[in-house]
Amino acid sequence: MTRRTVRIAMNGVTGRMGHHQHLVRSLLALRDQGGLPLDDGTVLWPEPVLVGRSAPRVRALADRHGLAWSRDLDTVLADDSVEIYFDAQITAAREGAVKKAIAAGKHLYVEKPTATGLAGAVELARLAQEAGVKHGVVQDKLFLPGLRKLRRLVDGGFFGQVLSVRGEFGYWVFEGDWQAAQRPSWNYRAADGGGIAADMFPHWEYVLHELFGPVRAVQARVATHLPRRWDESGAPYEATADDAAYALFELDGGTLAQINSSWAVRVHRDELLEFQVDGTEGSAVAGLRRCRVQHRATTPKPVWNPDLPSTEPFRDQWQEVPDNAAFDNAFKAQWELFLRHVVADAPWHWDLWAGARGVQLAELGLRSSAEGRRLPVPELSR
Repeated sequence: MTRRTVRIAMNGVTGRMGHHQHLVRSLLALRDQGGLPLDDGTVLWPEPVLVGRSAPRVRALADRHGLAWSRDLDTVLADDSVEIYFDAQITAAREGAVKKAIAAGKHLYVEKPTATGLAGAVELARLAQEAGVKHGVVQDKLFLPGLRKLRRLVDGGFFGQVLSVRGEFGYWVFEGDWQAAQRPSWNYRAADGGGIAADMFPHWEYVLHELFGPVRAVQARVATHLPRRWDESGAPYEATADDAAYALFELDGGTLAQINSSWAVRVHRDELLEFQVDGTEGSAVAGLRRCRVQHRATTPKPVWNPDLPSTEPFRDQWQEVPDNAAFDNAFKAQWELFLRHVVADAPWHWDLWAGARGVQLAELGLRSSAEGRRLPVPELSR
C-alpha cells in the first residue's frame, strides 16, 4: 500500500461551516478512517494547512488538531507542496483569493457562491479553465440522504412526467438582541455579499438542474423582513440584505418549481428543508434525510367539505423510501470525489462553471424582484 499525501490550503475554516463540515467532518474524518483508498491501492492522505486573517483563531484551531497554519495566503500559495486551495471565506473575500490560487497553479475547491456577481464568477471559471487546473464548487445538497433517495426515484422513472416541485427552506434566525443569532452578521449586510437569495439560489440551481432540468426562467420577490439586527459584539446594525426570497423557476420541459427561502419563518415541517415533487405517476416529499412517496395507485380520493372536520390521516398515507445504503456526511462524500478527481482524474462535473450558473440565478432573481418581472435564464457560454 502506498500513501499519497495531498496538502490542502484551507482558507476560512474558523467559521462554522468551514470548521465543522469541511475540516472536521470531511478531511479530518478521512484521516480518522485511515485515508481515502483509490482503485490502484494508493491511499490518499489529506494534509490541511489552515489559513486565515485572525492569527489567534487560526493558531488555536491548528493547535487543537495538530495542523500547520499561516495567516499569509501568499506564502502558502508559493509552497509547491500545496496542491489544492479551498475557500470558505465570506463571499466578498473569495474572488481575489481564488485568483491568487489560480495564478499559483493550484487546483481549486470553493464554497458557493463563487463570487458576488456573475461577471466575477465567469471570470474565475475561465481563468481556471485557461490555467488548466482542476476546479470544483461545493454542491453538498446533492449528497444528502433525502436528496439521494429523491434522485433514485427520478432515475427509476417513479414520477412519470414531473409536473411541479415545491420547496420550503428556512428557520427563525434570532435578531441577536435578547438571543444570539445562529448565523454571522455579514449574512445580513449586502456590502459583504450577504442575503438569502445570494446564499440559497445557487443551491436551488444545482438541485433543480441535476434532478429535474435546467432553469430557463425565474420570477422572484425578495424581502428584508427584519431590518434591524445585533452583531456578534451586541451592537445594533441595519440589515441591508434580504432575509427571505420567494421564487418561481421554470424548467426545461415545462416543470414549475416554487421555492420559498426564509430566515424569518418558524418551522412547521419535519425538516428544515423539504421538497415536494408531484408527477403523473406519483409524488414524493424529500427532506435532508427522509423521503416519502405516494404512488398513483395508492393515492386517496379526498373530497373538499369545509363544513366537516377532516378525518383523513394524510401523512400516514405515504410510504417511507428505505435507505438501501449507508449515507456518509454530504460534504465528505463530495470531498472524496474531488480528491479522486485531482489525483486519479476520476469523473467530475461540479466545476466553477456550475458555480457560475448558481451566481447567475441569484443575480437574475434579485433583478427580477427589483424590476417586478419574469426573466429568462440564458445558457452561459464557456
